Amino acid sequence: MTSHLFAVRFGANEPLAVGRFWSGMLGRELVDDPHHGVMVLPDDDTGFRLRFPLMPEPKVVQNRAHLELTSDSPEHQRQTIARALELGARHIDIGQLPEEDHVVLADPEGNEFCVLGPGNTFLAGCGFLGDLSCDGSRAVGYFWSGALGWPLVWDQDEETAIQSPLGGPKITWGGPPYMPNGGRDRVTFDLAADDDPRAEVDRLLSLGADRLGDDHDGAVVLADPDGTEFRVLTHPGTA
Repeated sequence: MTSHLFAVRFGANEPLAVGRFWSGMLGRELVDDPHHGVMVLPDDDTGFRLRFPLMPEPKVVQNRAHLELTSDSPEHQRQTIARALELGARHIDIGQLPEEDHVVLADPEGNEFCVLGPGNTFLAGCGFLGDLSCDGSRAVGYFWSGALGWPLVWDQDEETAIQSPLGGPKITWGGPPYMPNGGRDRVTFDLAADDDPRAEVDRLLSLGADRLGDDHDGAVVLADPDGTEFRVLTHPGTA
């Protein structure tokens, strides 16, 4: 018994604006998401949805998870950056060094993301959306490997990464030092149970999650071993 990753959620003050940005960046379809703003659909079986529910609280600190986009060539990287700026992104400084070959941008609501330079072997074959890079411990990488049934593809120096058996984007955790979350996490996971949602919640608790309560749409709210919230959907088709 496992869950599958239904969506990565980005809490948004203006869901439609940020959803349109990512739909344009990734070239993916934007759809209405009942009770949750809008959603960008994956373009194949290896991807995951990007969900943009309304979150009234303003973004005040750096997100503890961000998307990374890959490049085939220096020209491709330049084109991606130009496209992002055209759609409403901006350059930001989070302490990156001048000699690093990735460019850090923020979407229209300030969500950080990176456009990587060519030659990144770690994300080779992952696609344009290379990974979701998270702040987190080695233990949480092991937790999510067990929760999703995705094998560990990296486990070194406190850094971990998992990837669906089908391929596609990786999810990575960078190890210490850790960033403060500044309150409620804006980037979280929605899981859909493959069988009985209640039994799946019990399994996730046995892996080390904590139960926090129920959301307004009936989803069960849990926290992973690092304390980051996530949800188990009881009706993924409509939630």
